[in-house]
Amino acid sequence: MQDRSCSLGRFATKPRHARGDGPAIILSAGASSMKLLSGNANRSLAMAIADYLDCPLTKSQVKTFADGEIFVTIDENVRGEDVFLIQSTSSPANDRVMELLICMDALVRASARRITAVLPYFGYARQDRKTGGRTPISAKLVANLISTAGADRVLTLDLHAGQIQGFFDIPTDNLYAAPVIEQDVRKHYGEGKTIMIISPDVGGVVRARAIADRLNADLAIVDKRRPNPGEAEVMNIIGSVAGRACILVDDIVDSGGTLVKAADAIMAQGATSVTAYVTHGVLSNGAVKRIEGSALKELVITDSIEAGDAIRASKNVRTLSVARLMGEAIRRIANEESVSKLFE
Repeated sequence: MQDRSCSLGRFATKPRHARGDGPAIILSAGASSMKLLSGNANRSLAMAIADYLDCPLTKSQVKTFADGEIFVTIDENVRGEDVFLIQSTSSPANDRVMELLICMDALVRASARRITAVLPYFGYARQDRKTGGRTPISAKLVANLISTAGADRVLTLDLHAGQIQGFFDIPTDNLYAAPVIEQDVRKHYGEGKTIMIISPDVGGVVRARAIADRLNADLAIVDKRRPNPGEAEVMNIIGSVAGRACILVDDIVDSGGTLVKAADAIMAQGATSVTAYVTHGVLSNGAVKRIEGSALKELVITDSIEAGDAIRASKNVRTLSVARLMGEAIRRIANEESVSKLFE
């Protein structure tokens, strides 16, 4: 058997301030005891969240049998505890989903008081509707599995479509990476009319507009059309990008093909530079090399998915952390405080 470890940690119940250079975290004296359980999908983010909360991690175990079966052992008492299980359903998605479900079953059988599934990346979110006859709605199926396995609530980040929150029959908080992206854009590119925020398709306009409003910047849209079957896709830019530093904003980058084509079209319209900010860096099938050979100045992603070797080695891909954002949301849920106020 291959032995892979998970982690658990206890939240202090007396008032104190968290360490670090970020805003102080004040924990309510009456807050319930809390534990963090990390799956194997994104251990580095889970550890960063734990560090932000000043919540030491203790050990648990996940073992994989030779035939691929997953077995979980929780090496600490969780009876009556408020448990936050951190697990992105990134590649290999099916293994990560099963690990999530089995960890929740272990927590239910260990009598945890409340289980919150913390999904920095919900991998099946793109399958949110029927795309043809006899096709599934897999996002709804996975939502049902998570609820049935024992989750009492879900905390996630930048769902591909907001209505997916309704697929869960339990309370669901969908966080937005917009504040993290906004802060980084201000630092590197400024704000106002010198920059242009661009949505790579019509479906992402709401997301891009939210960031444009925060930065007091203009908004443009990439209109993708295929004139006739078999002909190359044509990208038209709705809005004037000439002389602007352009910022493409999206939720998921997979192969990177759309971003690369959009960057080419934007530069052809006279933009001074094109940078892409994307929440979830799936980056499969040689996407990093594709980005490096493109007109993109850089691709900026978050650590909602753990970076692979190609991403860490690339000079054109930069990673922002959402640990503080997710950690603060976890603190607020544990203390029964408002999560939406994070974005007001």
